[in-house]
Amino acid sequence: MENPATLFRRLPAKLTHHLGRWPQAALPDAVYRDLVETLFSMRLPILGLGILYVLSAAVIFAQDRDPVIAALMAAAAALTAARLALLIAYQRRAGGMLTVTELRRWERSYAIGSHAFALLLAGFSITVLQSHAPLNHLLVISLIFTFGAGIVSRIGVRPAICVTSLLLATVPAIIALAVHAGTRYGTGIHSEYFIVEAFLLAVVTALSLESVRHLHRTAVEHLTVKHDLAHLVRQDALTGLPNRLMLRERFRDSLPSTASGDRQLALHFLDLDGFKAINDRYGHLAGDAVLREVALRLNAIVRSGDTVARLGGDEFIVIQADVRHEGEAEMLARRIIRNLSAPYQIMDMTMHISVSIGIAMAPRHGLNLEHLTACADAALYRSKRGGKAQLYFCTPEDVANAARAVA
Repeated sequence: MENPATLFRRLPAKLTHHLGRWPQAALPDAVYRDLVETLFSMRLPILGLGILYVLSAAVIFAQDRDPVIAALMAAAAALTAARLALLIAYQRRAGGMLTVTELRRWERSYAIGSHAFALLLAGFSITVLQSHAPLNHLLVISLIFTFGAGIVSRIGVRPAICVTSLLLATVPAIIALAVHAGTRYGTGIHSEYFIVEAFLLAVVTALSLESVRHLHRTAVEHLTVKHDLAHLVRQDALTGLPNRLMLRERFRDSLPSTASGDRQLALHFLDLDGFKAINDRYGHLAGDAVLREVALRLNAIVRSGDTVARLGGDEFIVIQADVRHEGEAEMLARRIIRNLSAPYQIMDMTMHISVSIGIAMAPRHGLNLEHLTACADAALYRSKRGGKAQLYFCTPEDVANAARAVA
């Protein structure tokens, strides 16, 4: 029969084999951000486990006066304080504003603390399990079970950290139990008890690995769906452009630079000329294809800091940020007219449309999105009356009419 110690030394390879079956797909940034946020949102479990470790070590030290136990107890107290300080520092840094690269650094720091605590727990278990004190054995094994259950439930969403911490804590304890089973002692079934205990801890560890995999998969699926739905709520289903909700958010984000001094913001209100005739002649499928092509052309024209949104039908809004003077807004509007007026090859047919544009400037014409949109809409109305492919800026009369309309 194979020696128990030899048998259980092979355990890490068997347990880590589970990791090779886990999918390693890259996570969307928003999902990764939420998962890391989970790590830093639970101070009480870290504090509670640290207190349990110190109390358990204190009880055993009071009985045995072992300096190794005293050193482990002091190290666990110091590490718990350091881990709590890390969580507090993360919250002060406003986690939601950190870049993905910064989040990875914070996550690595968290992992170091988790792994270090697992190693302290392993050292505690190896030290205690060398003695023949059943109550001390019960105390340390209970602490390991508490640690395992805690990290699986708390950080199972980050499997690399969770599994490594779990194995660092449990595998040394399993080996220590197996080694202790090989020692001679007066009780007749002394070895059998320890072999069963080692086997029990090994089985629970293996089952915990399966739980981690399930929790990780479930959490990723849930968060991915949540963020996808949040994105769809802010997105036009036909063109993929921002809708009114995201337009409002982008406008709000652009305001600080507008109010900073010499920078302005131009709101371009677009309405397609001749689009209704395409719908009537070729049908809605052709009309939808034209709208998608319009969206592509608009995104190709604007800068990365600008926003193109679809309000509905054939109406679009372009938010042009960081405008130094009105001439820049006019240049963009003329470029839009020129590009959108080029022929469209849709369903093996050539189609033609143009676009009329009304422009409102912030802060000159106001800082409220509804008011600026109403101003630009009034200027757009004059553009439509002036003929196709025209652009007009808001006038004081447009501003006054828009104020009455919004009120």
